[in-house]
Amino acid sequence: MFGIGIWGLKKTQSVDDYVLGGRGIGPWMSALSFGTAYFSAVLFIGFAGKVGWNFGLSSLWITVGNAFIGSLGAWLILGARARRMSHNLGALTVPAFLSERFGSQGLRVLAACVVFIFLLPYSASVYKGLGEMFGLVFGMDYRYAVIGMAIVTAFYLVLGGYFAVSLIDFVLGLVMLVGSALLIGVLVMKVSGMPIVGGGEGEVNGLGGVYRALQDAYVSHVPKNAQPSWLSLIGLVFMTSFGTWGLPQMSQKFFAVKDEGMFVKGGIATAMFAAVVGSAAFITGSMLHMFFDKPIMGENGPAWDSMIPQLLHNELPEWLLAVILLLMFSASMSTLAALVMTSASAVVVDVVGVMKKAEAKGGLGLMRLMSAVFVAASCIIALNKFSYIVKLVSYSWGATAGAFMGVLIYALFWKKTTKLGAYAGMLSGLACAGYVFMFTSLTLPVGASVAMIVPVFVVPIVSLMTPAVEKTRVMKAFAKSGEEVEEEVAV
Repeated sequence: MFGIGIWGLKKTQSVDDYVLGGRGIGPWMSALSFGTAYFSAVLFIGFAGKVGWNFGLSSLWITVGNAFIGSLGAWLILGARARRMSHNLGALTVPAFLSERFGSQGLRVLAACVVFIFLLPYSASVYKGLGEMFGLVFGMDYRYAVIGMAIVTAFYLVLGGYFAVSLIDFVLGLVMLVGSALLIGVLVMKVSGMPIVGGGEGEVNGLGGVYRALQDAYVSHVPKNAQPSWLSLIGLVFMTSFGTWGLPQMSQKFFAVKDEGMFVKGGIATAMFAAVVGSAAFITGSMLHMFFDKPIMGENGPAWDSMIPQLLHNELPEWLLAVILLLMFSASMSTLAALVMTSASAVVVDVVGVMKKAEAKGGLGLMRLMSAVFVAASCIIALNKFSYIVKLVSYSWGATAGAFMGVLIYALFWKKTTKLGAYAGMLSGLACAGYVFMFTSLTLPVGASVAMIVPVFVVPIVSLMTPAVEKTRVMKAFAKSGEEVEEEVAV
């Protein structure tokens, strides 16, 4: 990582290079960069533990949605168009794209503030999850684990920018694939030969036996009248799958792909990655029923964040535990890098406006400084040890995706979307997320899904009642590759 950081330092000569790698990243690096940003240690440590216990093997529907909607669908439907339109408008970031698409600097600042405010807790939760895992397995002080991870991330990211991030994501993505396959293989072998849960005679035998054993164990621990509703599961699938369509740290990766012909390959590769890693996480979560009679209890109820780490610590051989820790480290580093890049660029490029107000070298230095500041800020938040990883991520995920998903989709596909329609979409998503989370009893996934759906209706309604965007601006945004559109005078 340190070597790649130095290599990236030599290749990075401008803010464009730092934020998007000069828009020259190939399909395989882009695909694994997208995939590794999608899945962090939070998935394995908190999310899969809670969901796997509560839903059993039905949680694998989340993997199906993540692979076909969150990965393949995002790449095939949004990817090429996002890349082309961001290039047409000269936008390096999602806030800059919205600003140029609708001719509004205010929209740019609003979008940048949403990015910075809501991605901070998300990144802090990634630190917290991995720090606790290292503490459990190695007995390492939580604070040292978090600070160590921050130092490693800051070094290669601050120096190397997107060039370094993409190359490291590619390597870490391969580690995650291998680690996921090994994890499932070993746990399946562990379950094979175990006594049948519920007092039946004999032992678990073969894959069919493992499947039946997991189902029986789930029902014995979570009776039918205590099982979550299908609405909750649908909310989880929707939130985690369509959420990537609105998360700036995901959509911004499309801006960096080398050309539009690479999106089919990239989409297939990302979907395969999501299928393998997601399956490993949720199958592991479901297997908790084979090793625990009831959830581990903490001060505030079930300690979901501790269950998978405890399972891995108790059941895996040391060599595989080291591989799995590397897997989680890889997932966390990649997610953190994506969050830091997106947030730092939101401040420097969009709020400060460095691209217009500073020389290239000064802007690049400020980008590096803000990246370091964001790493430090999220590290400090993580050191306060927020009590609940899953809730923390769901809040930030729901609010951010709610603010951006509807607006981005209409900005990319509907020429009649207006500036006020975009404002209304973002604000309605944020307001809805805040209201649902604070004043209703809806579960977090359902609440986040509602916040994402509402702007899909608000944007077109407001757009049909408000002044249109200048025709030349719209033509420039929607121009096909190679087409020339007359530049309009800046408004």
